Amino acid sequence: MTQPTENPEPANPDNRDDTGPLRIGADVGGTFTDIVLQQTDGSFVSTKVLTTHDGPEIGILDGIETLAAAHQIDLADVGQIVHGTTLATNALIERQGARTALVTTEGFRDVIETRTESRFEQYDLDIVLPSPLIERRDRFTVSERLNARGEELTPFDEAGAERVIGELADGGYRSVAVGFLHSYRNPVNERRFRDMLRQRLPDVAVSISAEVSPQMREFERFNTVCANAYVQPLMASYLVRLQDGLLAAGATCPLHLIHSGGGLISVETAVAFPVRLIESGPAGGAIFAAELAARFGRDRVLSYDMGGTTAKIALVEDYTPQTAKTFEVARSTRFKKGSGMPISIPVIEMIEIGAGGGSIAGVDRLGQIRVGPRSAGSEPGPAAYGLGGTEPTVTDANLRLGRLHPDTFGAETITLDPDLAAAAIDAAVGRPLGMDVDTAAIGIAEMVDENMTNAARVHAVENGKDLIGHTMIAFGGGAPLHAARLMDKLGIDELLVPLGAGVGSAIGFLQAPFAYETVRSHYTTTDDFDVDGVNRVLAALTTEAESFVRNGTDAEVTIERQVSMRYKGQGWEIPVRLGEAPFDGFAARLLSAAFTKVYEEFFGRAIDDVTIEAVSWSVRVASVVERPPPIDVVSRSRTVTSGQHRPIFDPAVREVVDAAIVERRALQPGHEVPGPAVIIEPQTTTVLGSHHRAVLQRDGTLLITRAATTRASAATEGPTS
Repeated sequence: MTQPTENPEPANPDNRDDTGPLRIGADVGGTFTDIVLQQTDGSFVSTKVLTTHDGPEIGILDGIETLAAAHQIDLADVGQIVHGTTLATNALIERQGARTALVTTEGFRDVIETRTESRFEQYDLDIVLPSPLIERRDRFTVSERLNARGEELTPFDEAGAERVIGELADGGYRSVAVGFLHSYRNPVNERRFRDMLRQRLPDVAVSISAEVSPQMREFERFNTVCANAYVQPLMASYLVRLQDGLLAAGATCPLHLIHSGGGLISVETAVAFPVRLIESGPAGGAIFAAELAARFGRDRVLSYDMGGTTAKIALVEDYTPQTAKTFEVARSTRFKKGSGMPISIPVIEMIEIGAGGGSIAGVDRLGQIRVGPRSAGSEPGPAAYGLGGTEPTVTDANLRLGRLHPDTFGAETITLDPDLAAAAIDAAVGRPLGMDVDTAAIGIAEMVDENMTNAARVHAVENGKDLIGHTMIAFGGGAPLHAARLMDKLGIDELLVPLGAGVGSAIGFLQAPFAYETVRSHYTTTDDFDVDGVNRVLAALTTEAESFVRNGTDAEVTIERQVSMRYKGQGWEIPVRLGEAPFDGFAARLLSAAFTKVYEEFFGRAIDDVTIEAVSWSVRVASVVERPPPIDVVSRSRTVTSGQHRPIFDPAVREVVDAAIVERRALQPGHEVPGPAVIIEPQTTTVLGSHHRAVLQRDGTLLITRAATTRASAATEGPTS
């Protein structure tokens, strides 16, 4: 457990007279659980505890009680607790969910296994496709069929459905996913089967695709409802235990969850649709980065979040994280789009790879150093933790290279052991490659940096973006250690490391609005536009989304509408924003013009005289969150040096250099720290290379630039220690 940290993030850098209720954010990661307490004056205090995998709620409760005791807080006075977790994600990746069955239309039993015609390795004749989440023996069919307009082709076979339910009862299933053909247009048969199942097996959880993901494309829709059903019993049990534990600890306030789209939802909604929690923790990090981007007026940002198990990279434009309607979990081939498990829900778009402080390093059959995706997590943790881990990790390499140090690691119950780290690196990497320990550690660090750099490049290319001119925002316990190196590799000239970076995602939870986005497929074309049908769909989506938001707040809300469109014959769509007014007789002409403009922005030119199709419609309702006041960038007023130094490896000059050790809390706005330097604080460490400069800003953020782009500023004053 780490020492509670005072004021990691000043919420009011301009000394505004803001007061509010006590609020808590809790982020459960693969290695650490981060707890943040927002005090009545808007400032934050925080702590980290090792994640308790057998019961994640235990770590949350321990962290909350630690903060409450340290700051003399009565949990009965806390007004809200916001939680994000990787539990659903890990259950899917590790295949540790409930025993689940899929019931689908006769003839479509194997859709989730045959997938689509797309191949993530087009020329690999021996390609191995990811195995389906639900095995064939657990997939059942019912005779029924609707056409693409939702009209009955084959009537629902009630006798056959009863036989299937009997098989489900005999099979001992805890959860059932129901996905019938074209149910997104007409859910009557899915609802009928659910009613029959609940009447006979009331203790079995059931998810229907018409509610979980009412979108066209059977593979994605069926896979999404399977994922929801697979994790539903696990998440329901966990959230009940967490609520009971909080109540026993004295917290009587509402518990809200942050979903993958970056909004807050109630526990009841999270239990019904746990698939929406798959990227909940990383979503908080993207919100944290967007808030900082708005504060500094940076409208093109690369959000970089590195924790103990994974690294997450997202793009933030115009102070808003990019979003998508589908994403992939557990890619079997790193960076290969299509090699994972598709999930069709609204999500903050990001790329996530197994590159964290606990990522395990080794040597492959070709004699190359590999890092991740396996992680030592919190149990047993990196070798240097002395908790039983014997395999070398990124943390062990950083300790050997001087970037981390036992005296400044900041963990209360963890004492880093350099000898254990060196022994693990030597055994798994050094001796197999005939390297000394230091060279092996350099190789590990450079490999994980290159993995993250490649991930950022891939994510930018997939979104048609050039990272030149972007500002990087680094947070998470591991990101500030590696961010300066990544900005060099990516050609980025500016890096922001906010105060409270080590618990950035948990802070982001407390900055998130109540929000919910609903999506539904409804096909029409601009040649024969279905005005009435589209207006009915948008009205229903608005009502549905607003009802979820009103479960948590009565605040003013905003409503955003969007449609996914394409040219006839294309197999993919692009998003087009819509206005608030209902459609009228001019809708087709207006939509055509809007789509053409967006298409030209994406691809450079439009296509003439081709019918335009509208496929899916979405509505997002969100409570209004005040944008933070802007902060003027502070130039250098004084250069700070230190009497403390230690050797670290600087990859830019490829040698060991003498780095200054600077305490972040000793810096004042305008103080500049020239590299090479290590800036230490309780929950993370920022490493500067020889050509980097960091200037502390008024809100405590470090603004880091490379020497080539550092502007001349005030004359240097005398050194301080």
